[in-house]
Amino acid sequence: MSETPAITDDLFPGIDRDRLLAPAMSSHPPRILILYGSLRTRSFSRLSAEEAGRILTRLGAEVRFFNPSGLPLVDDGVDASHPKVAELRQMVTWCEGMVWSSPERHGAMSGLMKTQIDWIPLSDGAVRPTQAKTLAVMQVSGGSQSFNAVNQMRILGRWMRLLTIPNQSSVPKAFQEFDEAGRMRPSPLYDRIVDVMEELIKFTLLTRDRKDYLVDRYSERKESAEALMQRVNLSSAT
Repeated sequence: MSETPAITDDLFPGIDRDRLLAPAMSSHPPRILILYGSLRTRSFSRLSAEEAGRILTRLGAEVRFFNPSGLPLVDDGVDASHPKVAELRQMVTWCEGMVWSSPERHGAMSGLMKTQIDWIPLSDGAVRPTQAKTLAVMQVSGGSQSFNAVNQMRILGRWMRLLTIPNQSSVPKAFQEFDEAGRMRPSPLYDRIVDVMEELIKFTLLTRDRKDYLVDRYSERKESAEALMQRVNLSSAT
């Protein structure tokens, strides 16, 4: 302790192994929200997302999709009371993990994908709706293999304090990978989506009951303690 005099001892008790390794385990199905980044009738990001949803359902998850049609632009004269914004935020609060599936456009995720993410707040009152929830990222491309969109989404996931899993899916020349019914043909690219969804469920089950402890941070405990002290002192003075 003498070697770390800048640390407030009362706020730094060490690792609670029981909270980390042996929390009470939930038994309900993992709750997964899927977002996709295109409104085209034959949207390959949506078709990929639907394949992911089928796999997640087989793995025992409860899956919901957000339909972004009608979602307004951020700062375009609307606020969180807009029905589509409220629907998105409610679904984000509900879920324990997410899948983001975007087309690559001009070397980046689509504007629609970014709009959905921009409407998700880092905090909503005292609640952080995305913190410590799991995230899997996927992209589709019209041309050769690329990872621009998934790389961007990883940055956003980290910024939003999501636990973004290591694996990811990128489907090049997506128009070749789906049949007329919109189902993905068997291939190593399909197998990768299976891998990603299997990994997402594993990480969700591992973290959902200990997520509050995983993101319990010394700096925030210190800030909260200092704010409480100021309130107590102010109350005493008045």
